[in-house]
Amino acid sequence: MMHFLTDTTWTELYLLAVAFVLCALIGIERQVRQKAAGFRTHVLVGMGAAGFTLVSAFGFSTVLGEDVNLDPSRIAAQIVSGIGFLGAGVIFTRRDVVRGLTTAATIWVAAAVGMAAGAGMVSLAFFLTALHLLAVVAVGPLVRKIPTRDHNRVLRVRYLDGAGVLRDILALATELGYSTLILGSRRLERDGLKLVEIDIRFKGRIPLRTAIPSVNAIEGVRQVQVRSDDEQEDDEDVS
Repeated sequence: MMHFLTDTTWTELYLLAVAFVLCALIGIERQVRQKAAGFRTHVLVGMGAAGFTLVSAFGFSTVLGEDVNLDPSRIAAQIVSGIGFLGAGVIFTRRDVVRGLTTAATIWVAAAVGMAAGAGMVSLAFFLTALHLLAVVAVGPLVRKIPTRDHNRVLRVRYLDGAGVLRDILALATELGYSTLILGSRRLERDGLKLVEIDIRFKGRIPLRTAIPSVNAIEGVRQVQVRSDDEQEDDEDVS
């Protein structure tokens, strides 16, 4: 006869509570950043992973015997495979830009935290959570401040005047996650067409080369060039 409480019940509940608290910390960080997978997702992933691990560790103790041998690592291995599919669900690609990788990685970490807690490796679970929060909250912003090769690059875009192209460029930049700064503009006339040429800086975590094909594909855009600040200053001196 199965009893509601067993010899390992309080251990199981304690480890499940550890998974809940630690994965809640990870989920809160994602929730604050307004990501697709937030508090609830990470808590559920962590507790689910912990629950499966606990079942693997304690759930079959009553059927063990001389003729029955079980491998408790099999369920844990299946958790890893299942989380891979779940993480893939928050990754999407639009205009050749991949988004959701960090959120997918945090789901992966939440599962690892839950599995570690469920396996009774509480110190590992705590350190996983602490290092995750250190990476995304403290170190991540510092890394983003490191200058990249795009930090002094400017897009020079030439487009048809009066066709609403600038509005489309700015909307595209926002969609791709860039902030923009227009450094200068001038009106031109080429082959009987009235054109506008602007120098615009794209600031974001995505490499500038990713935005160029999308900008070039906007209707009314005639030319897109990548220039450095030095070239920008030289052009202004010549003019």
